[in-house]
Amino acid sequence: MTKLQTLRLSCAATALVAAGAVSADEVTFLCYQNGNECDVLGELAAGFEAETGHTVAMEVVGYEIVRDQLENQLQTDAAPDVARVTNLGGLNQYYLDLTPYVDADYMEASYGAVLPWYRAPGGEDTGIYGWPTELTVTGPYVNVTMFDDAGVDMPGTGATWDDWAAALGEVQETLGLDAALAMDRTAHRWAGPAFSYGAAFFNDAGEPILVDEGFRNYAETFVGWHESGLMPADGWPAGTGTAYRNAAPLFLDGSVAMHMSGSWMIGNYAENITNFEWRAVPAPCGPGGCGAMPGGAGIVAFESTDVPEAAAAFIEYLAREENAATFAAQTRSITAHQGLQASGVDYGDTDPAVAAALSTFAASIGESAESTPQAFTFQGYAKNFVIYGVVPDYITQVITGEMSMDDALAAIDADVAAQIAE
Repeated sequence: MTKLQTLRLSCAATALVAAGAVSADEVTFLCYQNGNECDVLGELAAGFEAETGHTVAMEVVGYEIVRDQLENQLQTDAAPDVARVTNLGGLNQYYLDLTPYVDADYMEASYGAVLPWYRAPGGEDTGIYGWPTELTVTGPYVNVTMFDDAGVDMPGTGATWDDWAAALGEVQETLGLDAALAMDRTAHRWAGPAFSYGAAFFNDAGEPILVDEGFRNYAETFVGWHESGLMPADGWPAGTGTAYRNAAPLFLDGSVAMHMSGSWMIGNYAENITNFEWRAVPAPCGPGGCGAMPGGAGIVAFESTDVPEAAAAFIEYLAREENAATFAAQTRSITAHQGLQASGVDYGDTDPAVAAALSTFAASIGESAESTPQAFTFQGYAKNFVIYGVVPDYITQVITGEMSMDDALAAIDADVAAQIAE
């Protein structure tokens, strides 16, 4: 594993003497961050150490390490005790059930709406497997300055993807841009617009049925955006296989006027955009609704840990209402804590663009739950990472001319079915 940063947060010796504890454990913690999440968690971990006498050894890595390498580690003796993950249901077989170690009533009352995302499929699993650090939702960011410079009105709430594509095309032509719309290369970002076009993703029995009429319609539209030059050649077409490509650099440097990403980018853009006005806008709509892909990250412990009590205690400490509020405020994220959702999080002296973005994305979660509920089914589906891997591979091959649309869609269905069967 490539180690990018190791934080050893240790004031345990003093705490042990003060508390008279007879033993203390070290909890190894694999953490990734899009912005400052691990920095904030490190500060919270220091409080846990002082209170309990345990130590937390945090290793901060790139997201691709967690996504691509963690499961392999879990199959060996190299696994951490605790990790921050996004493949919530997909890693369930490795999780430590925290129920015997934590206040289960508190966890259910505070996070019960999303705890099922971590459980095994079938509806019989009632375990508690982690702390949902935040809720996320996909959606677009726009370069308002570009629209102003081009003299193009931005579509409003309820606008369709066709409306946005037309407006972005005008901006592109007027300003002489090489492209206007960029999207991260992952089926997670692709899914929201697909839901908008009517893709169901699942049948009534909860089985994947990716290629229906709505899925095909969006796939054809998406490829068409590349053929027309609306989307950049150094985006999806520059990747191969399951490779993830973050389109944020294209938005940051002014190459495109819209970035289809999600709420986790708020802090990054607030900190790093200084030369133009940016804004998060509601998820565009289509015949199937206004689709946005909900999700989030969570901190989980693994059955392979030698320190289950300490690992569970660390997670329970982070999940406290005051600590969840601190995390949300300092990371500028949407809390998963239901009490804080009702009372509100004090984000302090927040940049107006940040406050507006948080409000926009929070509203998108509710809109998606109502108009495209399959998004929540997809998020909780234990094998969703199979779909995440398969879709970009074949859709990219259509964009680059290596496959026909019919062949690619047939291959997507066959490949997903084969991998799920495994």
